[in-house]
Formats: sequence, C-alpha cells, structure tokens
Amino acid sequence: MRFAAKSAVAPLRPSRVPMNKLPLSRFSVIDLTRARSGPTAVRQLADWGADVLKVETPGDDSDIGARHGSDFQNLHRNKRSLTLDLKTPEGVEILKRLAANTDVLVENYRPAVKHRLGIDYEHLRALNPRLVYASISGFGQDGPYRDRPGFDQIAQGMGGLMSITGLPGQGPVRAGVAIADLTAGVFCAMGILIALLEREVSGEGQWVQSSLLAAQIAMLDFQAARWLISGEVPEQAGNNHPTSIPTGVFATADGHINIAASGGDIFARLCTALGADHLPTDPAFATGKARSRNRDRLNAAIEAITHTRPSAEWIDLLNRAGVPCGPIYRIDEVFADPQVRQMGITRTIDSSASSESSESPASSDSASASRPRNARQTLVGQAVELSRTPWGLRRPAPAKGEHTDAVLAALGYDAATISELRARRII
Repeated sequence: MRFAAKSAVAPLRPSRVPMNKLPLSRFSVIDLTRARSGPTAVRQLADWGADVLKVETPGDDSDIGARHGSDFQNLHRNKRSLTLDLKTPEGVEILKRLAANTDVLVENYRPAVKHRLGIDYEHLRALNPRLVYASISGFGQDGPYRDRPGFDQIAQGMGGLMSITGLPGQGPVRAGVAIADLTAGVFCAMGILIALLEREVSGEGQWVQSSLLAAQIAMLDFQAARWLISGEVPEQAGNNHPTSIPTGVFATADGHINIAASGGDIFARLCTALGADHLPTDPAFATGKARSRNRDRLNAAIEAITHTRPSAEWIDLLNRAGVPCGPIYRIDEVFADPQVRQMGITRTIDSSASSESSESPASSDSASASRPRNARQTLVGQAVELSRTPWGLRRPAPAKGEHTDAVLAALGYDAATISELRARRII
C-alpha cells in the first residue's frame, strides 16, 4: 500500500506560537549538552516554550556544514546560542552568573569533567538552591563505569536490546534509531518536569540523573519481566512478536503488511476475513499455546492466502473486520499518509530568521551570515498534544554565538568588556 511521497509536508497547525502562550515559557534553561541524548532532553522543554540558552565553545566554525544539516537543525530548534570557553576562569564565572538566576541546567559531561571545571551540582546549588540540575551520562554518576564514554550503540548492546533484535540466529542487530540516546533524553526531560513540580512545594531544586544504560534497560519492558519474573531469557524473534501470536509481517501480492491477531477472538476474525475458517478448529492452532508451538506452520498458512492480493486490499478488508493491520512504509511514505498529516506532528518554519530576532540580535556579522537563508524547514515535533496549551516552533536552530552579546548585556556586561572577552576568545 503506497502513498505518493510529497516534497514538502504542509502543516495542519500553525508553525509559530506566541511565546507567552506556551506552557513552559516561565522557565529558563541552560543547555551544556552535546551529541544526542542531552539535546533531545532540552528540545522537549524548548518546544513547550522554555527559554533555552545553548552554550557552545567559541572559535572554530569548520562545522558550519553540519550545523546547517538536518540533524543539527532538528535537535537545536527553539534555542538561543551563547559562546563561552568554560576552560577559562572568566568563562566559568559567566556561567555561574547565568546559573544563579536560571531554573534548569542540563549537562552530559563525564562526572570528572564537571567537577574539574567547578560546575557540578554541589557548586551550582550553593549559588542557586532552586536550580534543577540535570545530568545525562552513559552509565550513571557513580559505579565502576561512571567515567566511560557513553554511546548509543554501546548502551543498546549492554542493555540487552541487540540480543533480541533481528532474525533468529542472525547475530546481534542494532535498532534503526538511537533508541538509548532518545529515551534517556525523554526520561531526563520528564525528571526535570517532576523536579520543577516538586520545587513548587519544597522551594528547592534537586539533581536529576538519567543514563543511556538505565534508559535502555527500562525500555526492555516486558522482555525484562520475562527474565526477572519468569526466568526466561528472550531471544531474537525477527518480525514475529515474541509472545503475541500470530503477529508479524506477511507477504502480499505487491509487498508486505503487518498483522496483529493474537487472542482467540481476533484470530477468529482474521481467519474469517481470510476465508480460512478451518484454521481455528485445527488442533494445531486452536489455543494460544498451540499457536505458539506451531507459529511457523500458522504463519505459512496465513501467508499462503495474503500473497494472493495487494496490500491495500488486505488492509481495507482486515480493518473492516476489526483485525489490527497496517502497511510497512518507507520514511517518505510515513509523512504522506493522510492520518499522519491529520495529526499535525510536523511543523514548517522559515529558517532564514527567528520570530524573535528583533529581541536577540546576532552577536556578529559572521554569526548572522552562518544562518541558512531562504530555506523552509519541516521538522517532526511532539507526540503529545494538550487541549489548551500547544507546543510550537518559534525559531530555527541558532547561528553559533548568535545571542552572545544580548545575553552578556542582560548580565550587566558593557560593550567594551564584551569586545575584550571576544578578543581573548573567552566568548
């Protein structure tokens, strides 16, 4: 079942929402993160209106191509940018002045690094007891692996995911997205919001911690429970669901579809829709346990029928029969699907200028020039909608250091001091 891919996906909802109408607009966030997990956490807050200041290292602009690329623009929309050399006392002093008056700071340094710089939780908490300080690491803030560098695929392997992904006997297979990075970021954002809610009661901030390894283990969900409760070690099952049978991928006349028909009632409806009413009465398939024992035989019997018609016909017929099923899309087909378009999960924004550019002028001509011009970006947004308070795209990813002058001026630095700091490459 194919939908023609579109070159651009028209948003069904406004791409820009006034700052004061976003639910997190009263909160300020300092973003010290790099790579994917930390920026994902901060993006969750930024999309819902938090005022995010991304702190970056000054100097080398050789990454400008990557900065204009899809990944950077996706991760860093709705943020402002300040360049700051945290290896200098002056840079650390500026960060501390910022942290003294902010709500949230998010970092993903290795534990030893932030202590060496003097920007760890205890140091900054002394300046601002209301600060919610969030840390994302590869393996946690303590323990034997605390100083190891973290990477998504390493966490996928250590967290068990690669042992249950892929075809039986295929060997370890990674997931097609950075699932450990992404979920660590989402869990971290959830922890930050919980800490902000708790602060309304206690008046105090606290230290929020997440890690790639913990996130990946949490995402094992029922597969972990199979071992912890039942003593069963899950193995690779390929496209077959490990416990709900029959659920899997079935060939059609023009491709493949997913069918999920576990449970006696749905299985019976599937067989009726397939014109195979004999299957539920066959002792080999009459019960859930029997279907599990004879999974391969059952799948072959179903596929002998599904391959006789095109995917679209089966999807229409099975849905009308109340049998869960669906197409298996390429990425371009996902965004052409009418239901996806109806959900409005994408937004389009003009990347040539920020909607708040008049409030945050570029720090230099070079910063201004580094922003992509005359380009409209369509980005995936949030998977949660609220009935009264929206999320939104307010600005594209910032040019490096674009808001440095404005931020320092708000801290009380005069133009001459800012020029001196730039000359010394502290900013």
